[in-house]
Amino acid sequence: MSRIIVITSGKGGVGKTTVTANLGMAIARSGHRVALVDADFGLRNLDLLLGLENRVVYTAVEVLAGQCRLEQALVKDKRQEGLVLLPAAQSRSKEAVTPNQMKKLLSVLSEKYEYVLVDCPAGIETGFQNAIAAASEALVVTTPEIAAVRDADRVVGLLEAQGIKRIHLIVNRLKPAMVQAEQMMSVQDVQELLAIPLIGVVPDDERVIVSSNRGEPLVLAENLSLPGIAINNIARRLKGDKVPFLDLMAEHDNLLNRIRRLFRG
Repeated sequence: MSRIIVITSGKGGVGKTTVTANLGMAIARSGHRVALVDADFGLRNLDLLLGLENRVVYTAVEVLAGQCRLEQALVKDKRQEGLVLLPAAQSRSKEAVTPNQMKKLLSVLSEKYEYVLVDCPAGIETGFQNAIAAASEALVVTTPEIAAVRDADRVVGLLEAQGIKRIHLIVNRLKPAMVQAEQMMSVQDVQELLAIPLIGVVPDDERVIVSSNRGEPLVLAENLSLPGIAINNIARRLKGDKVPFLDLMAEHDNLLNRIRRLFRG
């Protein structure tokens, strides 16, 4: 049975699109057929993070207008069999699509793909309503900042009101040093405020920016970074695997101890 999962947050700039691109790639690499849907009509960035921007010919808007077939708009990722992208239109506003149209479109996709991941735009207006219309599950992405967490809390309430009960939390861009210095909220702080199950914690890392700029998802690297490992673990947990969480605070402590030993030596 296909799973339609919306990746959302409320606040912009918390890493939804990065999570969507990498998570989709990770799930596809484990042998599943995955469709990524960019629901951010009017902007569009998912194609950039996947390195597929030069291969976009048609978008979801042309499909809905009957100007092309769905198969014509789907961009296949040549690096990973089973992964496709349905791009959003940059030249149209979020009002160009209705929730009912999105439901029909995602319903057709779900007949052919085991996972349909929807990259939700920021905010809680029309774009949000379109993105969640057909979803039965949600991943709420937030950074450990009070404004982002407050927006995420609002989104959780809206998802529940829509009848979406299977909601999980991803804490993105965690900085262990700042948590230890009590300059950043801890994962436990965020969990207590949002009261939804945690499915993953992704540490802050400059390599995330580099991979995004290159259009090369982190999970494709031969030597996985901590964020890449964290995303792979989220993909496994989504499939029902029991995977222990990375102890990012311990990783940070080990690094500090190595630095101290180096200077003492």
